[in-house]
Amino acid sequence: MSWKKPNVCWPSRRFSPSEAKSHWETGHARVVRRRIARVAVTPEEIGLCGCWQVIAVRRERVELGRKAGPPSDETWCYATSLAYDQMSDEELLEVIRGHWDAIENGSHYRRDVSLGEDASQVSNRGGAQVMATLRNLAIGIQELEEHQGRSTPEGLKSWCRKQTFAKASRFLQRK
Repeated sequence: MSWKKPNVCWPSRRFSPSEAKSHWETGHARVVRRRIARVAVTPEEIGLCGCWQVIAVRRERVELGRKAGPPSDETWCYATSLAYDQMSDEELLEVIRGHWDAIENGSHYRRDVSLGEDASQVSNRGGAQVMATLRNLAIGIQELEEHQGRSTPEGLKSWCRKQTFAKASRFLQRK
């Protein structure tokens, strides 16, 4: 017998973003379609303080070019404190995409491009965690320096090369 998990964000409410209107977007050597479905809930009903709606976003993606492979089809669930009529489906999709864009363009860009994380050849799991922690520390220290006017975003790579553990330790102990 085959059992398929239903698309359920909350057991008393079933909904599927597959029926929602959508369009295909192209960019970054792929085509993507996002569809959204949402239901209004009460905090008591869902058990999350301040939650007024649950959202499901179905993302279908097809990679093109050298990265071409099998298409992906994922559904993600979100909970929000926004009232159901506060934003349209399109606005909510933009907010969700904006959240991930900020992560991708902020942290990931700095880690991949400025600090060369993708080129790292550390294969040991523990070593990779240590390196990720050190990269996070470097980014955090650089942001503090930038906030205090002693560095610029463009200077992250060269600034990190000049830092030593002793300098970083002294910086962190400052108030």
